[in-house]
Amino acid sequence: MGNMVVFGSYVPLNSPIHRLDARTKLILCIWYVISVFFANHLWPAVWISFILLITLIMSRVPLRMYWTGIKPFLIVILITVCLQVLFSSGGQMYWHSGWISITSDGIKNAFLIFYRFTVIITASTVLTATTPTLQLAGAFSWLISPLKWLRVPVDKISLMLSIALRFVPTIMADIKIIMNAQRSRGMDFHQGNLITRLKHLIPIIIPLFVNSFQHSEDLATAMEARGYSLERPRTQYRQLHWHKGDTVALLLMIIADVGIGILNLI
Repeated sequence: MGNMVVFGSYVPLNSPIHRLDARTKLILCIWYVISVFFANHLWPAVWISFILLITLIMSRVPLRMYWTGIKPFLIVILITVCLQVLFSSGGQMYWHSGWISITSDGIKNAFLIFYRFTVIITASTVLTATTPTLQLAGAFSWLISPLKWLRVPVDKISLMLSIALRFVPTIMADIKIIMNAQRSRGMDFHQGNLITRLKHLIPIIIPLFVNSFQHSEDLATAMEARGYSLERPRTQYRQLHWHKGDTVALLLMIIADVGIGILNLI
């Protein structure tokens, strides 16, 4: 686990991205994801990718670690792309058989979906890799705090988010331990056809569920022992502070967004 960045894991470094306020990074990430959906042409997509590349370099986390951590998502992305290619219509028809057809619009949309999924997952991974879980939960709570006027349980939502982000690396570590234990018993996860490989996942899923329930029970016991209650007003030990660098980052994002709009008009 030390040579990859898993979504939800924090990499403690001293970089310009790490030093930004968690609220700034959360706003920029949401803003960036929205901007990705407005990049419908080549040059806006290149511009958005360039911005992401600069951010990756500024985070000082090795690109190899990002790539190794993102690879597990590629299976889901490729399945989505294949479905888009085979079941889309419109444009020039290249091949057709029953419900399945390959068209020019289907291929174009498949490339677009692959690009959007990859960029969004990478940007979200940068956010979690450069922001501690508690700070990210605090930023999310600050962002949705106006919803308290609508009786939305903001504190409960923030707690669920922080626990979910905290347990992603733990679950990934459990998967690695279970797979190594099964390999030591002679299990080969790459042997056989697709059905056989899916059956090989059963010895992983069952212990993983058992471990997850055990983790949740231990967490609940620890929270009860410390007198945790959502009904009482809570204070934050680690306060979020806005600096000049956060203002500069927002201004740069506005400039980048203007660039996207100009490139869309070309």
